Amino acid sequence: MHFVDAKGILTGSGGHIGMNIYRGCSHGCIYCDSRSRCYQFSHPFEDIEVKRNAPELLEKALRSKKRRCMIGTGAISDPYIPLEEELRLTRKCLEIIHKYGFGAAVQTKSDRILQDIDLLDEINRSAKCVVQMTLTTYDDDLCRILEPGVCNTKRRIEVLSEMQKRGIPTVVWITPILPFINDTEENLTAILDECIRTGVKGIIDFGMGLTLREGSREYYYAALDRHFPGLKERYISRYGNAYELPSPNAAELKAIFQRTCRANGILSSPEECFRFISDLPERFPQLSIFDL
Repeated sequence: MHFVDAKGILTGSGGHIGMNIYRGCSHGCIYCDSRSRCYQFSHPFEDIEVKRNAPELLEKALRSKKRRCMIGTGAISDPYIPLEEELRLTRKCLEIIHKYGFGAAVQTKSDRILQDIDLLDEINRSAKCVVQMTLTTYDDDLCRILEPGVCNTKRRIEVLSEMQKRGIPTVVWITPILPFINDTEENLTAILDECIRTGVKGIIDFGMGLTLREGSREYYYAALDRHFPGLKERYISRYGNAYELPSPNAAELKAIFQRTCRANGILSSPEECFRFISDLPERFPQLSIFDL
């Protein structure tokens, strides 16, 4: 890792404001889009850049904001990588979010988030907190190949259950669905069953497939050569250098997904899920002069 003093911490506007405390990741997910060159990493991806002044920058930014909103983290780099055990920058930022009455939307694959469940609970009670968890495969052996540096799916499901006990709403990302690897009805229905059982609010899917661009494509294909010999050639033959790689089973899987979500009252379109994640209701309405 290496430390930097960042000039700013928040990006976006309106209901889509986010922060990345860390840049880079040690989870080693073979399909990671954040490795794409468009994100302009100037350092090796595993040499994680730490914005050591993130809490100070966040406090300064939130102190000056006139309207409360949801603050998201985890879109590019997971906020609960192993370094968080030592540095606790994510927790410090969550404490500041709570201090100023903002909401939090946290996206992760790690059970380290349970270390902060007390704080997430407090944020949810005073404003709103949404925990987003990625579930790609129900098979633990396959999970160790696809996401080698992070806890397995069963453990992430336990995290969802713990959030449910606290009344903290959750959203699951079932992306990516990797062609010829985890794109089976058996895998999808097993994950959906757990989403129903743990009471998730919404599930995000982007077309039952995978996206690859320069940087992430090379890393993914190297992993295919190591773990699934011959599969890279099958990909190249079918998809070439396409950005979007839908599963051959996409239509069937999508139908199962939508039918299941509809039957169980689960938000199922990205637009619905993002609207829910970004909406921070005014729990304490302004008093009018007639109330004084």
